[in-house]
Amino acid sequence: MDRKIAKPKWRNRRLLWVAGAIALIAVAAIIIPQIPPPGSLTVKASDLEIGTAARAPFQDYLPVRGEVAPLHTVFVTAVSGGQVDKVIVQDGAEVVAGAALAMLSNPQLKLDVTSKEATIADQLGGVTGQELTLERNRLDRQKEIADTSYSLLTAEHDLYVRQQLHDKGFVSDAMLKTYADTAAYYRSRLEALKAGQAQEAKIETDQAAEIKQTGARLTSNLDVVRSSLDALTIRAPVAGRLTDFTLEPGQSLKPGDPVGQIDSEGAYKLTADVDEFYLGRVTPGQPATADLDGTTVPLTVSKVLPQVTQGRFRTELTFNGRMPQGLRRGESVDIRITLGDTKPALVLPNGGWLEGGGTYVFVVTPGGKRADRRQITVGRRNPEQVEITSGLRPGERAVTSSYAGFDKFTHLILH
Repeated sequence: MDRKIAKPKWRNRRLLWVAGAIALIAVAAIIIPQIPPPGSLTVKASDLEIGTAARAPFQDYLPVRGEVAPLHTVFVTAVSGGQVDKVIVQDGAEVVAGAALAMLSNPQLKLDVTSKEATIADQLGGVTGQELTLERNRLDRQKEIADTSYSLLTAEHDLYVRQQLHDKGFVSDAMLKTYADTAAYYRSRLEALKAGQAQEAKIETDQAAEIKQTGARLTSNLDVVRSSLDALTIRAPVAGRLTDFTLEPGQSLKPGDPVGQIDSEGAYKLTADVDEFYLGRVTPGQPATADLDGTTVPLTVSKVLPQVTQGRFRTELTFNGRMPQGLRRGESVDIRITLGDTKPALVLPNGGWLEGGGTYVFVVTPGGKRADRRQITVGRRNPEQVEITSGLRPGERAVTSSYAGFDKFTHLILH
């Protein structure tokens, strides 16, 4: 007959342990993938903006907000110090070159000018005296030569007459010799006077040149002294629109103090402040355009000021060809600076993710449940696109919204 065979207890326990281990492994396989890795942060997917890396034409341009400014500006300064006596022109007026803008008073300067004028006038009188002395000496020499020439002519005539009488026996040899000696004396004296005249004429020429230079220098000094009084009248150095001119009667000025500026009227340029990121990419000569009342106007970058202030540098742009009508100083203008040609590139949408420096992005995994931090390098950028030069492949998705608060994490858990 059959009989029941009892199973060993140790075999039942073993089966229980194996079943428990299998159940534990199954639970771990389900739970472990759901445990966030170290350095993770859970965020709502709906709070993030996600863009896809794709190959597309990259338009290399830079939009900036510009301002209409005068093409040329000349500063007006006080050449001489003094007290404002009268304001002739008001701020904002259009002036011509040389127009009087204000009058200054300076009694001490007037006294100094009067004293210097007297001194220079006395020196000029001395120069004039020297010129008269030279002229008198020249005339005296000419008179002496003329007198000697006449005396020689008379002596030679007398000698000729005595020679005729001597030949006829009416005049002795001794008397003839006396007339001959007299003629020889005047001849020798005339030769000496003419030789001395040539030497003295050279010396006098040099002296006259020095005297003339001294006179010219003194006259120039006198003009400078007198012009210092004229400098008490502040004048417009060029024609244009007078601005920042705020002088008031009684106001004291020192030499060199700025009192205003004159802006070119009807000739304008555009100025724009640009983010320092583009300092190496914006250069003089680059083309640009401006939107003026719906019309696209061509421009050229004329000047780049490399000084960076609060993260921005200034550029100046000039109009190509005829300047548009109706421009007003201080008017805001939308400008588009062309940085390069349009070329295909791997691009990612521009966004707040660049605030972190543009050195990394959070790349969304294929399942869309997580975004992992990945290092990238960026190239050119415009308001809509950022060129990705390494770190991403076409079709990959990345978080493009702001990374504020994400800098310490390497993973984002999306739910």
